[in-house]
Amino acid sequence: MVFTDEQIRTGEWVRQISAQSYRGWKAFYHTREWRRCRAEALDRDHGQCMRCREQGKYTPAVTVHHVQHLREFPELALTLSNLQCLCEACHNAVHPEKAFEHDGFRNEERW
Repeated sequence: MVFTDEQIRTGEWVRQISAQSYRGWKAFYHTREWRRCRAEALDRDHGQCMRCREQGKYTPAVTVHHVQHLREFPELALTLSNLQCLCEACHNAVHPEKAFEHDGFRNEERW
């Protein structure tokens, strides 16, 4: 797909990709543009979790997090200043609402 500068500036391209794919909003994370921007953010932060680094710890980052959420601010989808590299634990901490997303259980014990 080719998008105009206006569609990119307003985030309309993210909405279009999401609407046209069975993946919905997750389709954005499979685009070449996102992969390139994600790599740039990881390079900028030296592959470290920024929340852990603020506490003086070194933890490898596995996720690039949108500070202003993608669904609410698609125009910031590829804005480096809106991206934060995080480890899995920190990403889970900033998204407590996703704890039930996978299987409905919050803890390890399942009966």
